[in-house]
Order: sequence, then C-alpha cells, then structure tokens
Amino acid sequence: MLTQLPNPISVPSWWQLINWIADPIGFQKKYSQKYGDIFSMQLAGIGSFVILGEPQAIQEIFTQDSRFDIGRGNKLAEPLIGRTSLMLMDGDRHRRERKLLMPPFHGEKLQAYAQQICLITHQIASEWQIGQPFVARSAMQKLSLEVIIQIVFGLANGERYQQIKPLFTDWLNMTDSPLRSSMLFLKSLQQDWGNWTPWGQMKYKQRCIYDLLQAEIEEKRTKENERWGDVLSLMMAARDENGQAMTDEELKDELLTILFAGHETTATTIAWAFYQIFRNVNVQEKLQQELDSLGENPNPMEIAQLPYLTAVCQETLRMYPVLPTLFPRITKSSINIAGYQLEPNTTLMASIYLIHYREDLYPHPQQFRPERFIERQYSPSEYIPFGGGSRRCLGYTLALLEIKLVIATVLSNYQLALAKDKPIKVQRRGFTLAPEGGVRMIMTGKKSLKFEPRSKIFN
Repeated sequence: MLTQLPNPISVPSWWQLINWIADPIGFQKKYSQKYGDIFSMQLAGIGSFVILGEPQAIQEIFTQDSRFDIGRGNKLAEPLIGRTSLMLMDGDRHRRERKLLMPPFHGEKLQAYAQQICLITHQIASEWQIGQPFVARSAMQKLSLEVIIQIVFGLANGERYQQIKPLFTDWLNMTDSPLRSSMLFLKSLQQDWGNWTPWGQMKYKQRCIYDLLQAEIEEKRTKENERWGDVLSLMMAARDENGQAMTDEELKDELLTILFAGHETTATTIAWAFYQIFRNVNVQEKLQQELDSLGENPNPMEIAQLPYLTAVCQETLRMYPVLPTLFPRITKSSINIAGYQLEPNTTLMASIYLIHYREDLYPHPQQFRPERFIERQYSPSEYIPFGGGSRRCLGYTLALLEIKLVIATVLSNYQLALAKDKPIKVQRRGFTLAPEGGVRMIMTGKKSLKFEPRSKIFN
C-alpha cells in the first residue's frame, strides 16, 4: 500500500529530476510558493523526498535524530567519498567515528592552523597582478586546496605534494556544470569503461588519489616518533574506547570526505563574500574600519572574534547556501513531523534555502545585510548553513576560521574591485551550488603588509 506524502508535486518525475539537477534553488522557490513550507518531490530513478522549509519541523527532526537513518540517505555520495566515510554511517559506528575525528578540528589546534591559513592566503594573493582580472572562486579553490593539503594531509612540498594538487583539481572539476553533474544522480551514467567515459575518468583519478593518500599514511607510520601537527597524523593517533585505531580505508575515505566537504564549500563561500563586500561600499567600509582597529600584525584568533566580520560571514552563508538541502534523513519507523504522520522509509530533506529566505525570519531576504546577525540571535533550526542535530558539520569551526582569516588578510593587504558589477546567478556544481562565472575581480593596488609571513608550521 502506497502512503500519500505531504503535498506531492503534480508533474512527471522525470521532469522534476531534470529541474532539480539544473536549478535546485529555482525548483524549491517555485514549488514552495505553490505548496507551502512542506512538499514532496519524486525524482525519477532516485526516489521520493519530503522538502521541509519550516523551522518547527526542522527542530523536531534535529531533536529526534536517533529515529532516522542518515548515512543510508547519503548513498548518492558513496561513489565519491567511499563506503566507510562518516557521512554514510549511522548509530554506534557513526558516534565512534565522529568522536575519533573531533579533536583535530577544535581547541588549541585551531591556533596553529590559523597562522598557516594567513600564510597560505599571502602566498596565493601574491600571484595577483595589479590591473589584471582574476576569477575569485578559482583563486579561492587554489587557496582552500592548499589549506587542506598542508593542514589536513600534512603535505607542503615534495613529489607527492606536486602530484596530488592537479589530481584533486581535475577530479573535482569533472562535475563543474549542471550537465556534468548529472552523472552523480543518474546510475546509467556511472559506467566505468576506462577513459572512454566521464565516469571512468573520474574513478581513475579517484584511484590515483587513494594511492597517494595510502603512500602518505604509510610514510607517516614509519615516522611515528616525529611530532606532526596535521589532521591526518592526529587521526592516525586517535583510539576509540577499545583502543582501536581507524583502518587505512577509513582514513582515506575520511580524507576524501574532508576534501569533498571542505574544499568546494569554503572556496565558494569566500567568493560570494567578496562579491557582496565589493558590491556594497558601506559593508566594505565597516569591515575595513573594524580590521584597522586591531592595528599592525594582529593575532589571527583575535581577528576571528571580530563581530562585524563574523556577521559578514554569517550573512554570506545565509544568502548563498552551498548545498540546496541538508543531508537526507530516512525514517526508521512511523513518526509525526509538523502534524504529518510519516511512514517508515520516508526520506526528509530540510531546505537550507527555504529557511534562510523566510521573510518572517530574515526581512528583505534578498538584501545582503550583515547587521541582522548582530541585532538578533537565531536558533539552530532557523540558521542551518552547517546542518544540525547529530550531523552538524564536524569541521565547521575550521571552515569559519578559514573564511574569516582569508577575507581579513586580503582586505588588510590588497585593494580589490569587481571586474563587472552585475548580478551573478547561482549554478549547480556537482552536489554543491556556486556563482556562475566564479566572480571576476581585479586588483587595483597593494597596502603595506599587516601580516608578516612566517616559516611553515608543519614538517
């Protein structure tokens, strides 16, 4: 017996799939106007999903996470991030893995990472030429990849470092448009016939990345007596309650998950932030005054505490969610959410976009207005850029630190402007959303350095 889902969209499932892949933001906007805060879509060949854009419903989900399978809902990502990724786990195994992965992303470790982020930002920005346009998102991709390779993987030089960078870039760029992203959603396109097919090329590059990561793990294992500050070394040293370490397969899958979850998302957010900062003179001036108030050579952790800089980052994440929805949650048993009785195996997806553009929460949501985050505190179900419940993004503190420090370092040392001041559309890029064209900018001048680059922190 088929159970009726809330407010089902009344167009063919194949047409819904095409539109969901092509324009998930426009899709949600259109059908939320027609059906309200809660409606159901049917994607041909994938399944049915209940979309939720109501804070109370999302709060009910977050407080009852144990009643959902979430790892099972992320199966679409398995070909990219591996079967032992934290994203694909549920229950005790998820709790164990999350506990093992938590320490490197919090506490005093962040202070060491902060200095390295500022150094890497200077290295990337020093390549920009006055009067020569560049694509902000591409530059920030290069920067965020460098952060992950150095801070997470612990690679700063050598042959493996040189090999892994272009491999990662090529691998991620294989889904850089809605059309190329289709192979992540359509099983029929996931045929590994070698380099004759896009999927074959993608899987080949993935195997090469795994081989390089395995070599790095083995090298670190032979140098156990040396002190390493990178995330991978800390992951290798972690032990669960039974004294067990993570397996090599788990380590590699988690590293790929960190790359997948942290590289694209951070680069995109910084590019959007630059777009809005240099489009709004008042925002740029307020931000510059706040940064100048710290004087010369400020402590990176002091920069990260600046209220207006924090609000600018929060507003960017509100306006431009990198994912159209949170991870799918599949009901284990019958459950009541927002007055709807949902049967077992119903898949729910909280919409970041619909929540972040609610007029009752964010008046004039199309306006970039950082002050709203200074004037009001939002609940965990009203502001969800990093998810929530038991699945809140593990690396969100490091991601926010990177976004803040990159913006602050660039604004304090370089004069930039938008190459063209025109509206930029959101475009699907794999599972994520990005600015179409990448935000073209131009450097108009340099300032005296407020941060003196220092030697590398990691071996």
